[in-house]
Amino acid sequence: MKTHLLRLAAAVAASAIAATAAMAQERVVHVYNWSDYIDESVLADFTKETGIKVVYDVFDNNEIVETKLLAGGSGYDVVAPTAPFLARQIQAGVFQKLDKSKLPNLSNLWPEISERLAKYDPGNEYAVNYMWGTTGIGYNVEKVKAALGDVPVDSWDILFKPENAEKLKACGINILDASDETFAIAMNYIGKDPDSKETADLEAGGEVYSKIRPFVRSFNSSAYIDELANGDLCITIGWSGDVLQAKDRAEEANNGVQVNYVIPKEGTYMWFDNLAIPADAKNVEEAHAFINYMMKPEVIAKSTNYVQYANGNLASQQFIDKEVLDNPSVYPPAEVLSKLFAISSYGPREQRVLNRVWTQIKTGS
Repeated sequence: MKTHLLRLAAAVAASAIAATAAMAQERVVHVYNWSDYIDESVLADFTKETGIKVVYDVFDNNEIVETKLLAGGSGYDVVAPTAPFLARQIQAGVFQKLDKSKLPNLSNLWPEISERLAKYDPGNEYAVNYMWGTTGIGYNVEKVKAALGDVPVDSWDILFKPENAEKLKACGINILDASDETFAIAMNYIGKDPDSKETADLEAGGEVYSKIRPFVRSFNSSAYIDELANGDLCITIGWSGDVLQAKDRAEEANNGVQVNYVIPKEGTYMWFDNLAIPADAKNVEEAHAFINYMMKPEVIAKSTNYVQYANGNLASQQFIDKEVLDNPSVYPPAEVLSKLFAISSYGPREQRVLNRVWTQIKTGS
């Protein structure tokens, strides 16, 4: 009898341990982030430290994210929308307010970046900045020189003047499939308010792209990284860190491709990608744990070193590689920062205009 009871107790204990282990294994956080946007060892380290498994999916444009979020039941616990989309989605009730008591690492944030982000998220109640950067020109140094000669690559003229685009057609032009940013850049280029939502101004910005459309090979927001690194493209409108990743990949491959990134002298768009929790997230505790972990200075610095984008964590700068921190393409100096602009979110009417014009441009109709 005694032996039987001991066996029974052991079985109960084993079942309890198994149940506890199963519960621990069931802790999960579903993250939806941009492609090529994190040092993947960070995810493994997070799981090792917290026991929370990360299911990590990627996207390459804001519209995909917005469609899923507005439809509800996205299945994600943390998403990374760009600021104008974040603002619109907050108004639509897509996100829940952050529980700041569960985010002690908020103390590490960069006040200036948080202040800029507050334009989209008043009081910084719904989101934390993940990365920020600029949208500029990435180019193959030798191929652009071969096509255009010794023309300085310091202006949007290099791409927006049809006579230049025509000469660059053969070696490949790509445009980001990010209409809100690209239209703002074009409107700024022709002397209009980059944040204008007037139909006439949007159409005027679209005309900049319509004029060079016959010479554009592609509109994509992720494949261009490898295409630029491999020498398959010669010029693109691209995100700063993406182009610098292409530069590193070309150097690592030792393939003779020299990639450069420039913020044009006319100025350009400054964007903010941010971590937020959907209102219908199933794993809210785990979502806060993930965001808090990403705000550890040494953790976010690891991703900045990998993706070569600036982050909104001031305390992280002591852990950022010197060549990244001192690179003006990543952390622009004050005089360049003064020429960077942000844009507000589009209302439904303005978004329809933008979508109509952008679709016409991409299809060449």
